Amino acid sequence: MYLLGIESSCDETAASVFTDEPRVLSSVVASQDRFHARFGGVVPEVAARAHLIQIIPVIRQALSEANIRPCDLGAVAVQNRPGLVGSLLVGVSAAKMISLALGVPLVGVDHIEGHVYACQLGASKSIFPCLALIVSGGHTLILDCPSATESKRIGQTRDDAAGEALDKAAAMMGLGFPGGPALDRIAQTGNPNAYDFPMGMPQEGNLDFSFSGLKTALLYTIRKLDHPLSESQKGDLAASFLHTVVKTLVKKCKYALKATGHKRLAVGGGVAVNNLLRNKLGEMTANLGVELILAPPEWCTDNAAMAAVAVEHLRLGRCSPLDLDALPC
Repeated sequence: MYLLGIESSCDETAASVFTDEPRVLSSVVASQDRFHARFGGVVPEVAARAHLIQIIPVIRQALSEANIRPCDLGAVAVQNRPGLVGSLLVGVSAAKMISLALGVPLVGVDHIEGHVYACQLGASKSIFPCLALIVSGGHTLILDCPSATESKRIGQTRDDAAGEALDKAAAMMGLGFPGGPALDRIAQTGNPNAYDFPMGMPQEGNLDFSFSGLKTALLYTIRKLDHPLSESQKGDLAASFLHTVVKTLVKKCKYALKATGHKRLAVGGGVAVNNLLRNKLGEMTANLGVELILAPPEWCTDNAAMAAVAVEHLRLGRCSPLDLDALPC
């Protein structure tokens, strides 16, 4: 059976076609960076309007690349939670329209579940049960996942997500938008030990995250330096900030693995493309004898291929009604 997946939870308009094996046949993502660059961040109303412009062309392209027709579809999956409500509504409305027109099942799926499932798509094998770290611009979570359709949050951020903290740090240094990738690039030229930034909530028994103190420390450090910042200073600040974020993520995962006894760690979300994070998680899991399962880079950032978790729901006989709602949280 062929399924269409739709994703519009934030600022990426995406569609994918996959089979019920599941096997991904196409994955199309339309970036909105050009719409938000002048604002220095994602503007919800602008994001929703951009989805309206891009959603139908993206779906058509996904079908074309998979070499199938709409009438070949057996179900439609849409990530309807969590996210920006205006953005979600565009994807949910499109999915309902297609489901109704074709007379095929509609499956609403959780965006976070999708990020975890992207790890399974990359591994091409079952990864459950596992511990999962989802780290992006909107989410920083540690999940205990008995199966693809079950998860329990055992750690989450108390303030900013890690990706949001990286974006804001980049803005403080005048690195432009999107900030995270820009900060990562310049960090590769700097000394990660140049500045001793604090790690938020470092206690071993605490699996939650906090990045607000780290941002404040960066702000006060920048204020003490001469302006404009030199490229060398930017490199050292970026490298030290990124090093602290990664150290925090790795330590919390280590604590969670010890607490739960899981022997698999799945990692997804936009920040999971970061090479430093991947390398440090690899070192930590190797020392603990834990299998590390990383989502492929192309399925770390928001995409519709990860809506393939809908296959697992269909196997359990779970479909959604046509009054499926968009749920921001």
